[in-house]
Amino acid sequence: MKEQDRQQITIKSTVNQPVEVVWESWKKPEHIMKWNQASEDWHTVYAENDLKVGGRFLSRMEAKDGSTGFDFSGTYEMVEPYETIAYELEDSRKVLITFEPFESQTEIVQIFDAENENPAEMQREGWQAILNQFKQYTEEQL
Repeated sequence: MKEQDRQQITIKSTVNQPVEVVWESWKKPEHIMKWNQASEDWHTVYAENDLKVGGRFLSRMEAKDGSTGFDFSGTYEMVEPYETIAYELEDSRKVLITFEPFESQTEIVQIFDAENENPAEMQREGWQAILNQFKQYTEEQL
């Protein structure tokens, strides 16, 4: 499938924290390991994040029962602090994330290329669940 033919999926969330707090939770590995899971039976056992153009990220997500796991990694193509992150995943799919501050809140919008193995709605639900975990974790920080 050609890149321009891929379906794009959009998810969003409004986090009740200023953009500076949101950005720190998004970029630091010690935070990523605490929010990066779609459900309580998964966890992130390892994370690294070099948030700069050309920098790479990697997180290892595993089922808590040890039955399965996978790496999630890619390379940053654009980083505008407190505003925008764009990256390419290992399978060449693209992801764009925007951070829109207003008052003491931040709206996060993620647009990502769907993969071909799972239904689009399943992908939307999984990515949204992780973003919801991020929101919950980040709001509990202060």
